[in-house]
Amino acid sequence: MNINAELDFENKSSTSPPASPASGDFRPPTVMQILPQLVTGGVERGTVDVAGAVIEGGGRSFVVSAGGPMEHELNRVGAEHFTLPVDSKNPWIIKQNISRIAELARRENVDIIHARSRAPAWSAFYAARRTGIHFVTTFHGTYGHSNCLKRWYNAIMTKGDLIIAISDFIAGHVRKVYGVPASNIRVIPRGIDIDKFNQANVSIERVISLADKWRLPDGVPVIMLPGRLTRWKGQTVFIEAIKKLNRDNIQCLLVGSDQGREKYRRELEQEIERFHMTDWIFVIDHCDDMPAALMLADIVVSASTEPEAFGRIAAEAQALGRLIIATDHGGAKETIIEGETGWLTPPGDADALAQAIAEAIDQDADQRSKFAERAKQHIRETYTKDLMCAKTLDIYKEVIGKDAPAAHKVP
Repeated sequence: MNINAELDFENKSSTSPPASPASGDFRPPTVMQILPQLVTGGVERGTVDVAGAVIEGGGRSFVVSAGGPMEHELNRVGAEHFTLPVDSKNPWIIKQNISRIAELARRENVDIIHARSRAPAWSAFYAARRTGIHFVTTFHGTYGHSNCLKRWYNAIMTKGDLIIAISDFIAGHVRKVYGVPASNIRVIPRGIDIDKFNQANVSIERVISLADKWRLPDGVPVIMLPGRLTRWKGQTVFIEAIKKLNRDNIQCLLVGSDQGREKYRRELEQEIERFHMTDWIFVIDHCDDMPAALMLADIVVSASTEPEAFGRIAAEAQALGRLIIATDHGGAKETIIEGETGWLTPPGDADALAQAIAEAIDQDADQRSKFAERAKQHIRETYTKDLMCAKTLDIYKEVIGKDAPAAHKVP
């Protein structure tokens, strides 16, 4: 649904009363989540999952964004989408969005506005203040914070009645950089869909189809680094590590879109050519079937040179029982148990990465099986979509149980 300043909201007025701790039994809330766009990504996936959980719990769920291909997934779970230019960083548009969001929130008797990104959070925060509605934020990353202006811009994400951090790493970052007390932060890791990322549910036909499409040879270990082609994801470190590994009986895949970074893609391809490794390192574009792609891999690598806020690939690989190697910082330090469910190597250290890959390749069948079972159990116990959604609903209930929205200092 498209929204603009001239829309008449009166014809769709909601009659449901706002949730109140004074009313006795807790009424499932009406929640409005706000994010820039509904493109494919971890933030967007979490938004859809939580929207569905709110509805399953008896509440009402709205999402405000500039739109995108995942709108149909919102419709499928029963949530309603409203299109606003909340992806814009233009101060004038941000100001206009305040009134639009506030009017929509009043009309639908929204109990909680949940902002998941900085630009829309600026509009959402002031709309929440104007309407007296509870405000929640989720810190999905460290964001750039190298100067005072950037920290001021980012600080809007600390203005929630409660702040959700997607890992202990992010929670520590929020405390250290922005001085937010631990009592205002709740850690809720991203959740993996363990039905989707389950060996039993990935057909051999899907795996074979990808292997044929990518022309992979039979009988050699496949080592995969999934992730968009951007320098901090560590593709150059991976290529160097494969060179140092000095084995030609392997197949290596860099799987991910360049998202317009054609120059960096060419740089990677030139590096592969320079090392004479074009026969066993392929650069693959975006893949729509990541469970099947990961099942193709014997070893999955995350070589990020900057800390991952959570590191979804490491969790998804473990859920499928793949051997995982990641860099020893950020969310990977939480999702991977060193020596039990995977390996951790120093950031940017191609020698250490090569050594870990060699050790993983040399695992016998029994060792691989034990790694796989420990990894799958670890993810099922800690990092599932159901756990993430349940904990988020608990946050909503906690926020509504407060006497009134927190009175935050205006940024």
